[in-house]
This record gives sequence, structure tokens and C-alpha cells, in this order.
Amino acid sequence: MTDPRVVSLAPSATATLAAMDAADLLVGVTTHCEVPPAPERRGTGDASPTRIGGWLNPDPERVAALDPDLILTSDPLQADLAEEFRDRGHAVHHAEPATLDVVLDSFADLGVAVDRPGAGRDLRADAADRLDRVADAVAPAVAERGRPVVYCEEWSDPPMAAGNWVPDAVRAAGGRYPFVDAGERSREVAGDAVEAADPDHVVLHVCGRGERSDPEAVRNREWAIDAPVHVVDDDLLNQPSPALIDGVERLAELLHSATVDAGV
Repeated sequence: MTDPRVVSLAPSATATLAAMDAADLLVGVTTHCEVPPAPERRGTGDASPTRIGGWLNPDPERVAALDPDLILTSDPLQADLAEEFRDRGHAVHHAEPATLDVVLDSFADLGVAVDRPGAGRDLRADAADRLDRVADAVAPAVAERGRPVVYCEEWSDPPMAAGNWVPDAVRAAGGRYPFVDAGERSREVAGDAVEAADPDHVVLHVCGRGERSDPEAVRNREWAIDAPVHVVDDDLLNQPSPALIDGVERLAELLHSATVDAGV
């Protein structure tokens, strides 16, 4: 069986394929996707994948010209896009993970979708093992001092408390997150609600900002909180890919100075 020709419209799917050593399948990606350099790819992906537009406005004609066997989409914001491409006759694998466990399951699901089931299972198992190592690393600090309260902000104008898998990520890193329940969408938060929770840490991972967010954006709000403000690359907490496991390890370091051996 020949390898499938894959177009990824989701940066998270692209990153997950790369992590399972399957970036060679990619013939098209969005302008927001990061792909490994050519020497790290094999087969159909030896040439750089064609850029087919943004993740919410890809060029359908450019996608069709690539003759893909499968198109990858992710997130509720791409649900309509997935249906549009199905209506055009394309096979689409769409994922909407909303919790940390489902993010891990999505790795295995993607492996099946691209005919690399073993790679998907291995990636899921590796992610689970890394989370177990985080749990072991933070356990002594949690037992001694309890779980610090963490406020995670994924958008700053207006301030929005992060939802989806972020509450799970905070708990996995040994923290407590009283702002949004796991699996719920991110939502706007009032300053008095943040003050009432009395966070021990503030984490900025603003969408599209990478590590460029300014901690002063929080300090200048005159919120009555006394907590360090950490800036984390938004991919580490906003993207349902293996980068999220990196994010959990980073949070463990910030909350408990727990350095975790990722084993990779």
C-alpha cells in the first residue's frame, strides 16, 4: 500500500505527525504549520509541503491540486471547514479534543487515520509515560505544600481564562485551577474573580504571541493579586499536540521547580 498524501489544515495535526515521524506524508500545510526540515523527512515529504493558506482560510483549489488522500482538521473552529471539504469530495479526519486524556487519545486516532497505527500508539504511550513522570516529580511538593492556585490567560483583550485541556494540564503539573472546568471553552474573566481566587502564579500564553507577551499587561491592570507572572510559549498550552506535554513539564518547573526528565 502506498503512503497517503496528507494535507494538514491544523498546526496541531502537523506537529503530531512530525512527532510520530510521519511528516513525510505531508504534501500541503497552512502558513501557520511548522514542518521538520527536509533531511528529517522521507518519502512523499522529501520536498517541502505546499503552503495552502491560513488555517481558517485555506485555498480549496490549491488543496485540490495536491490530490490529497486525506485532509486533517482540528478544533471546533474548523468544523465547518471540515464539512466544506467533505462536500467537495475529500476524505477528512477531524479532531476536537477538549481534555488532556482526549488529546492523548487523538494521537492514536491520527496514527490510524494516516495508516501509521503503531506510531500513533507509541506516541500516546510516550505522552502518558511523561505525564506519569511529572506526577512523580511534583508529588513530594504537593504533599508538603499543597497545590498552588494558577491563573492561565490565553487572551488578554479582554482577559480570558484558558479552558479546554489547560485545567487538566495545571492539575497534572501539581496545581489547582478554579477558573474554568476541564473540557469547557475558554471564557472572559473579571478581575474580581481572579482576585477572589488569590492565585499563587499567573501564566500568560496568549494565542499567537509565542513568548512575546508582556507581564506588565497583567501588572498594570490594578488587580489586587500578589503572584509572579510567567510567560509561556502559547504552543505549549494552546495546541493539542505533543507540545502540550512539554507545557505540562514547563508548568511543573514553574510551580514546583520540578525538573522532569522527558526521556527524549
